[in-house]
Amino acid sequence: MEEYGLKQSLDNYDAFRGEGFYRDRNALIGTGRCGGKAKGLAYAHDALAASPLEERVGFPDLTMVFSTEVFNDYIDGQGLAELYEDDDWERVQRTIEATPFSDGTLREIGRVLDRFDEIGSPPLAIRSSSLFEDSVSLAFAGKYETCFSPNCGDREKRFAALSEGIRRVMMSLFNPSARAYREKHGKRHRDEAIAVIIQSVSGRNRGNYFYPELAGTLFSRVFRRPNPRIKKEDGLMRLCFGLGTRSVDRCAARIFYLTNPSLRPEGNMPHQIAETSQENFDYIDLEHCAFMTGALSMFSDFLQREHKNYGSYVQHYGDNFLYSNLADPEVPTRPLFSFPDLHMRQKEMFETATGLLKHMEKVSGIPVDIEFTCETKPKTDFRILQMRPLASYEEMSRVALPDVPEERIIFRGDRMVSNGMLEHVTHLVYVDAELYKGEWDPSATARGIGEINKKLSGTKYILAGPGRWGSRNPALGVPITYSQICNCGCLVEISVPELNFSPELSFGTHFFLDMDSDGTLYLPVFSKQHGNIYRTDWLNNTPFKQGEHPSIRVYEGDFSVYLDGEIESGMIVGK
Repeated sequence: MEEYGLKQSLDNYDAFRGEGFYRDRNALIGTGRCGGKAKGLAYAHDALAASPLEERVGFPDLTMVFSTEVFNDYIDGQGLAELYEDDDWERVQRTIEATPFSDGTLREIGRVLDRFDEIGSPPLAIRSSSLFEDSVSLAFAGKYETCFSPNCGDREKRFAALSEGIRRVMMSLFNPSARAYREKHGKRHRDEAIAVIIQSVSGRNRGNYFYPELAGTLFSRVFRRPNPRIKKEDGLMRLCFGLGTRSVDRCAARIFYLTNPSLRPEGNMPHQIAETSQENFDYIDLEHCAFMTGALSMFSDFLQREHKNYGSYVQHYGDNFLYSNLADPEVPTRPLFSFPDLHMRQKEMFETATGLLKHMEKVSGIPVDIEFTCETKPKTDFRILQMRPLASYEEMSRVALPDVPEERIIFRGDRMVSNGMLEHVTHLVYVDAELYKGEWDPSATARGIGEINKKLSGTKYILAGPGRWGSRNPALGVPITYSQICNCGCLVEISVPELNFSPELSFGTHFFLDMDSDGTLYLPVFSKQHGNIYRTDWLNNTPFKQGEHPSIRVYEGDFSVYLDGEIESGMIVGK
């Protein structure tokens, strides 16, 4: 590794230690560990040193880390160790919110705030960096909290916002999804500890709005491929406009396969693009000191003035056509972040992303997952926010679909199918789309699924429902959390166009990384489309047990899942 001029060997990511990197920069508080997220960022710094990419790739202006010592001192020093065994999340939250930091920790928070004041008091991202997080074997993606502080107002207000963000991140170690993930993967709660990484948010102040122009995630391997032309090693970008929260959540974002960026997994028809395109973006409102979400339709004029590349980001959809932003104003349309020709207009960004993935995988010897931001004017400003090992995913060898009578097929899908098989599953859990919307109580539906999930532990049951499981917007799918479906063996997402439900083929979200880590199979079903089967007659006429919400049904029987990734076809059959 001497060719890179590195201070320490980088050929063993597991053995790499990041504490020295932050200590050398007077950016580490406490003598504990810096955690997985901070380690990944330090690794990326060292891996780029003296490489051809060093001048093309940047990082946040300032990063500070509260080591795990600060967390352990807070939990043990304030007598909170019993929280590790307390699964009453509401009680845990009340306890931590009522427990103050020590005077020493408060002084360190003030010192950190001073450091950020030296660079102009930018908005801050306050993120978890736990011991288990971002390891080679487990990602813990999205299990712990990330907070934003606008870092505006007087010092007292900014200090309170930073302190509250640190508290929320530390508290998230005890949340139900984190507990369930640790238990599923054989990790003791008491062995986990959280470091907190605080970064200046990468982006620019545009009027009173602060956000990066583009943000996204990069993956050096593509484990779920929509087309045989895409190879595992080709690399993938998941991109959104504004703050990168939408690139990791189950929100609409644009997927680019780096060797074939014009290929859209959702399809090329205007209605398919419209169904899966981003229509809102996240930003920090400096006037109101708040994290906000804005509708593109309300910000269109502002964004056209602020962004010369607006035409590479936005198209207008109406009457099943896509128009440029110069379309006839008489045609009723709605704007979408569809990024129609971004890969041709921003070649430097795509070349940097491709080179970065190849370099990091070569240096580390493992697939990688990178979060980034990019400003395109006046020149390309590409920055890494996070780098971690890409969660392991072991795809089975090819599974040939058995020859079964069509009346035994309950679901069949024809895209984003990887090889996999589950046989003799005893339970199929189903959410009826009409009753989900007609008896509208998304939280009750999610809780009902969670109760069934507990009862079916160890069964690897099949879970099927409309739209996007785990969506932040319950109108797009049931807003379940990881802890509410962690025992599921196969997840089915069903399109119901008349009710505006559609799967989002969102490889790269935290949701899909969980599925990959757990070995959960996935089948999207596009009802009424050729090659797809959605047997509502079977679902309506077969006896079932009613769940806690009227939309939830539990079928008992002998079910099997067969997914053939070679021919992009999968099915779920009953006997």
